[in-house]
Amino acid sequence: MTSLLFPRTAVASTQVVPCLIRPVIPVVAQKSDKIKIDPPVQPKSNYSLSVRLLKGKTLASTGLASHPQVRLAHTDIQIPDFSNYRRQRSPQESKDENIEKGKMFTYLMVGAGCTAGVYSAKSLVTTFLSSMSASADVLALAKIEIKLADIPEGKNATFKWRGKPLFVRHRSAEEISTEQSVDINSLRDPQHDSDRVQKDEWLVLLGVCTHLGCVPIANSGEFGGYYCPCHGSHYDASGRIRKGPAPLNLEVPEYEFPDEETLIVG
Repeated sequence: MTSLLFPRTAVASTQVVPCLIRPVIPVVAQKSDKIKIDPPVQPKSNYSLSVRLLKGKTLASTGLASHPQVRLAHTDIQIPDFSNYRRQRSPQESKDENIEKGKMFTYLMVGAGCTAGVYSAKSLVTTFLSSMSASADVLALAKIEIKLADIPEGKNATFKWRGKPLFVRHRSAEEISTEQSVDINSLRDPQHDSDRVQKDEWLVLLGVCTHLGCVPIANSGEFGGYYCPCHGSHYDASGRIRKGPAPLNLEVPEYEFPDEETLIVG
């Protein structure tokens, strides 16, 4: 099979032909008696650098994200002399007395600084809180003064206070006796009439229905007090819920009588 592919008459040969420009120079491998082996690379750590350097006068440091650094201890730097700033003690004064006086002075300065800091903080907090309080015009609207002589007996006057309707009712003797005789156990929100008024003849209420915030109509309803036409809540002349979906009585705001003719709400 081999003889068929490669006949014996075809023989491959090669030879070196000298170049006319540059002669052929045979390369002779030279034998070396010694084999040079590079020394192992020593890791540059704090310990290895400190061992190589002079102890006590250098400082070596390395890190994962930084290169090794070597800092020399500059022993030629002189420490400043503070003797001129120190307190001079008299020859008759002992060392312990000098130390005690120094402590007293230190405590005095620290106490004075703490006191000044506390008063400064108090002033800062007071200024900050006062800036957050209501302004003078807002405070003026927070109270309303009403002349009681302008409201006749048996009538209800409506005022605007803090954006809400305010009812002031001058009740008659008949209304007072009727409301005081009501059995509080039969009420949805039990409350006696004397707990809702400061003076029996004057009833002060917020005209906001406790159901959905509607404004009731005065002197109407089945109980002669207030009636909310939106959902049919009936209140008596004491502002107590007697019939309808409202769950609570009409709210009584804070008020006072500075004299017999004036009412101040707020």
